Amino acid sequence: MKVLWVEDHEPVRDMLAIAADKAARNRVQVDLVMASTLMEAENRLRLERFDLVVLDLTLPDSFDGEMTIARAANMGNFRIAVVSGSEDRDEAVAGAVRCGCNIAPQAVAKASLPFNRFIQRPQTFHDFLSDLMPDAPALEKVA
Repeated sequence: MKVLWVEDHEPVRDMLAIAADKAARNRVQVDLVMASTLMEAENRLRLERFDLVVLDLTLPDSFDGEMTIARAANMGNFRIAVVSGSEDRDEAVAGAVRCGCNIAPQAVAKASLPFNRFIQRPQTFHDFLSDLMPDAPALEKVA
């Protein structure tokens, strides 16, 4: 699974990078690419194909959560998931669901992420990312 994670907090990016490195060493299928701004994410989305884009909603170059989701959604065909500390994350995701966006229907509070478990147990990191994706049978019905 190829994942673009858009996160502006460096300590979080560092922990995610360690988790992805541990996953690779344990042959767990997670190809993680990090972006620290929405513009950097948009550049990556122009050049690469991703299965999942994980968005923080409070980025230095995009303060409106709904606009952040909309800008990312217009960049291609991939699943979006919101992992954010923003208090408006649930409302932003609900609005995107109503608009038919390919988005995980529940936002995740960044503070609740078990980063240490992701690092210690790479399969847990993969499972978390997989849970953000739609079920495989649902994709087959759409195709």
